[in-house]
Amino acid sequence: MSVISSIRRSARAALLFACATGALNAAHAQEPVGDESETITVTGRRISQSSEAIGEDKISNVVAVTREALLSAPSGISGLKMLEQLPGFNVQTDGALGLYEFGNSVQTRAFNLDQIGFVVDGIPTGRSDAFGGSPVFRYVDNENLGVVEASVGAGDVGLPSYSTLGPVVQYNSIAPQDEMGLFVSQSFGDDSLKRTFIRVNTGKVGPFKAYVSRTKLNSDLWRGPGTIDREHWEAQLHADLGGDSWARFKFVSNDFFDYDSPTLTRAQYNCASTNLVGQCGRDYAYLENVPNTTTGFAPTVPGVYYSNSNYANVYNLAINVRKDRLYGATFHAGIADGVWAESTLYWEDKGGYGVSPDTYANSLTRYTAQVQAGLAVTAPKGVQYGRSGVGGNRYGIANKLHWEQGNNIVEAGLWAEVDKYHRTQARYNTVDGAPDGEPNLDELVYLRRNYRSQRDTLQVSLKDTLKLMDDRLVLDVGFKGLMLDYSLRGYRDFDDYYRVVGGVGVAGWGPQINSAHYRDMFLPMAGVLYKLDGRSQIFASYAENMALPKGMDDIYAVTRTGTSALVPQPNPERSKNMELGFRTNQGQVYASIAGYYTKFKNRIQSITTFVEGGGASTETFYQNVGRVKAYGVEASGTYKPAFLNGLAYANANVTYNHAKFQDDIVASVTYATAGKYIPDSAKWIVSGGVTIEPASWLVANISGKYTSKRWSTFTNTAGSSVPAYTVFSGYVDIGDGFSLGPIKSVKARFNVDNIFDKDVLSFISSSVTGDGAFRPLSPRTFQFTISGEI
Repeated sequence: MSVISSIRRSARAALLFACATGALNAAHAQEPVGDESETITVTGRRISQSSEAIGEDKISNVVAVTREALLSAPSGISGLKMLEQLPGFNVQTDGALGLYEFGNSVQTRAFNLDQIGFVVDGIPTGRSDAFGGSPVFRYVDNENLGVVEASVGAGDVGLPSYSTLGPVVQYNSIAPQDEMGLFVSQSFGDDSLKRTFIRVNTGKVGPFKAYVSRTKLNSDLWRGPGTIDREHWEAQLHADLGGDSWARFKFVSNDFFDYDSPTLTRAQYNCASTNLVGQCGRDYAYLENVPNTTTGFAPTVPGVYYSNSNYANVYNLAINVRKDRLYGATFHAGIADGVWAESTLYWEDKGGYGVSPDTYANSLTRYTAQVQAGLAVTAPKGVQYGRSGVGGNRYGIANKLHWEQGNNIVEAGLWAEVDKYHRTQARYNTVDGAPDGEPNLDELVYLRRNYRSQRDTLQVSLKDTLKLMDDRLVLDVGFKGLMLDYSLRGYRDFDDYYRVVGGVGVAGWGPQINSAHYRDMFLPMAGVLYKLDGRSQIFASYAENMALPKGMDDIYAVTRTGTSALVPQPNPERSKNMELGFRTNQGQVYASIAGYYTKFKNRIQSITTFVEGGGASTETFYQNVGRVKAYGVEASGTYKPAFLNGLAYANANVTYNHAKFQDDIVASVTYATAGKYIPDSAKWIVSGGVTIEPASWLVANISGKYTSKRWSTFTNTAGSSVPAYTVFSGYVDIGDGFSLGPIKSVKARFNVDNIFDKDVLSFISSSVTGDGAFRPLSPRTFQFTISGEI
């Protein structure tokens, strides 16, 4: 019996088990977080509840952003940008809200975005890459979140994720309210931003209560022509099944459309180079359509009006379209005193496409060889419409059994998932070959990719928690086992469609099949927590993790020159995480500090290059770069002095991270990366803010964040560093608790991002040597929000 068949049978067995017990879960799903009226704050209206913020009673470093902090952020902020408030996270996004999906990067310790696990209400989100994955920002809205909790180094062994090498971030939603109600929020801002959020609560109807919300956001790009359009729906139904049993049904729909903006070279940012209309610096952008009589756009091939390669830099041939749906059902069964079981079933349907331009000259070369090889293609007419389709579905089940007896807690978990993905890539004519012409999908100019991939995952886990010395000493010991199977079948790249032999196009290798299999049934985790007194704790943890190599589609969708040989199976990424920390809650002060040491081998690193014939378009490939070691300190604290009588309080986060490659990259050329800092990793990140509450109806805050120098290359090439910078933001909330007739909780909020209009490079697309590509920090941005509920 094949391994994949074994996993599928195990998944069916898991489903039958869950149905039989009537306890269908998420490996660590939770009873939904209470609604706004139930949110507890301890030290201020804009300070996280202290026990959550510092991870009280957790055996590893756990930090959180709670509901009050989420509701103080600009409306519509992305699920990733929320993390920049936490210690240990270096978050860079494009725009004040972070909505541009290809402009997000996250670094924590030795890991980046694709090596972090994300869980939404107990449902794992899969891989985080924007092109074919399920990034978390498509599935959350900050108004519907109760808490965002991050385990920075050693997530619970029961949490479902095949991508995490330690860090896991959980997004837990609010529960529907017991009372019927309507909440409405309207935001306006720079770049013609308009965002409407509406949530309707049914109130409690018998054993049921539910809500449904809709978000509609429209905005211009902050840099260059084009727009962003997002329509987001969420619905949740909660059912009281009696006793300690409950069920939750969840639905998310996200439709997203936006235009791309280009990355910049350093020369373009420093105005040593400009685009064809003279733009440079943070104003560098794609162009609006121009006639071929404009200087620099004259035809380069007689009779082909749009043959000039400069047309590959127009904005309307660079777009992204996504339609994603997520369905989930969680069942919690209280079996006996201290014994319960949970299960979550989920299904995700995703689709969409991206468009990038291609020059006439490049398309003609590809077309000529493919027509010689006998493919049914059409001659190019001008600039090309490059369409890359993405689609697929992902479904799974996660189960958890919790058994508490005396001072001992045993938890067992089982998670199974199937993730199917379909990728296509081809170039088509537009009407008359014009850059602003409609795509003519009946005129295929050349083919590049058409493959399907599948990831099958089975994870088992077991954890024992022992409480001793009147619960002052807590010991946590557990392990997880992970079985991963991957397969790709179809046309990987050009050589499977055609090859050039003796200067003439001939038939390619045809569709191919490749697979990979990974097993490790003992990935241990151990932790200890000692309570010095009722306010202070010492904790320590150790965890080992294995992950499916990130970018598997890109690794396997490669044809090797002169042969049909398949890419060999890459080694799985592995990590060992150790940390030691202290946390305290002293009333006026609560704080935590943790030191860590991480060993990471078989790191798969993304490398970005410019697309041939694609103007400023980029594409990413992945390569094993060997071992990485990281060590550092993460500290977080909040101080509310009693002598100010609640008028003001302050918070601060400090991260020191020393992360370096341990090996050279050995390829056709050996690159000296041993001992070099990993790209985009800041050694120091310091953030903090001051909040004042001079009256019951007024809250104001100013916050700053310092990010130290980062490298854009693996080799830390001279001149490839990005300077350190500090950026400030702030908000004013007016009307807290104010009512107007039947409308209650009327509030007005002003948010400003990048208060002092700092002009710096922020986002980095790294390269092995030379220099990287960049995105600038967005300029000063204002937003006004008014909200109320009935």
